Amino acid sequence: MVIISNQKSVPKKLSFISIYFLGINGVIGSGTFLLPSVIYRYMNLSAVAVLLCTAITVSLIALCYADLSSRFTGSGAAWLYSYHAFGRFTGYELGIFTWFLGCCTLSAEIVALLTTLKSFLPIFNRPLIYGVAAFGLIVLFAVINFFGRGLVKLVNNVSAAAKILTLIIFIVVGVFFIHKANFSPVIPQAALKGPMPFIHHFGEAFTPIFYLFTGFSFLPIAAKQMKNPEKNIPRVLIAVMVSVTILDALMMTVAVGLSGTKLGGYSTPLANALGSALARGLGTTIGKWGYAFIIFGMLVSIFGVAFSASFNTPSLIASMANEHGMLPKFIGKKNKHDAPWVGILLTSILSALFATQSYLFLVSCTVLASFIQYVPSILAVIKFEHSNEYPTHGFKLPGKYLIPSFALLVSCYMVTNFTAKTLLVGTVIAILAAAAYFFIKKDRSYEEQHVKWLEDLRNRNKKEEQLNK
Repeated sequence: MVIISNQKSVPKKLSFISIYFLGINGVIGSGTFLLPSVIYRYMNLSAVAVLLCTAITVSLIALCYADLSSRFTGSGAAWLYSYHAFGRFTGYELGIFTWFLGCCTLSAEIVALLTTLKSFLPIFNRPLIYGVAAFGLIVLFAVINFFGRGLVKLVNNVSAAAKILTLIIFIVVGVFFIHKANFSPVIPQAALKGPMPFIHHFGEAFTPIFYLFTGFSFLPIAAKQMKNPEKNIPRVLIAVMVSVTILDALMMTVAVGLSGTKLGGYSTPLANALGSALARGLGTTIGKWGYAFIIFGMLVSIFGVAFSASFNTPSLIASMANEHGMLPKFIGKKNKHDAPWVGILLTSILSALFATQSYLFLVSCTVLASFIQYVPSILAVIKFEHSNEYPTHGFKLPGKYLIPSFALLVSCYMVTNFTAKTLLVGTVIAILAAAAYFFIKKDRSYEEQHVKWLEDLRNRNKKEEQLNK
């Protein structure tokens, strides 16, 4: 998953196609390459059906973001919407959790990168080597961000091309080596022992599948960099969700068809599945080349997502300090290379701490942080729909309250799938952020500007209503 930053010095606005590929790059991350084995263990072939159900439910949330993004042209996404809907404190909390989400994403991608290296370089199984490598990557990203931030666009483009090409080749080549026998069993016997076992298996598969789609929520963060954001972002959100759903469903179907029950035991499922299938059909040498190709595509893709997260996450927290006065001004300080060096240090420290955890735990934390963003955003849709305080500029949800109501139910269901450890981490982050909020020196000018802006908007809306009458 990639977080898109709010940058001031952009040579030109992003077109629809550029935003679309940013969205694809943001949603398709390490989970697509590493989580199919976990998903299969809990639901077997029916994981494809669970994936489609999850995609539909996540799309409901994405539609809510489409509605919100059509109301605002400013950057910020979830925390910006909550700020306008429920006030400064709610926006602040959401901003902190968005930064937390970025740190989790960076840590998860680094752990994913090292997990991939473990599969063919046993030296990374040593705790000391693994720890040094994780810390070294974070330091490397920080140094590049301090002095060479111009590389970000290039790495983003290469990463996006690598992951899309890798997935398409996996699907197109793999489909010729599918064995129908591998599609059995359809669902684990343990899940058929009663309603509660089935709910348990479904929930255990739901969380990692949900992780495959979470990156969509960051597209509106870069609204100011885009052409006609209130029109293009809703369209891109829908296009990205449809594209990723098709790719992921095909990927999961082919992976199961290639490996069957063996899929659940692979640490790098797509690479192992294609490599083994090619080895059986065309010989060991071709199998090794197929395995190596998928691994190379994974490494480029995961490195690109991690690098982008390391760049954008500090920019997000710096913008909260510089543009909205929600954090102390020193957090937004920049060096002569226009890099938010305090934000880079804070992001690196928190990411280094999280990099000591397991990949699945970081996935769970990412989904939790996403959930915390979704609920206030969905409630903001309902509030704006009721008050018409911020009218839409090109996209309006059909059914009025129907879609946000279903999206809210789905988001609340996610709580039942979190472990106590994940919920504890989220609670600690929320409490620490809330405690810090009351000690942060507030710049009242930001609040006065917002009140004036809101009053002007209401007056403008009243005049438009009178003209329409």
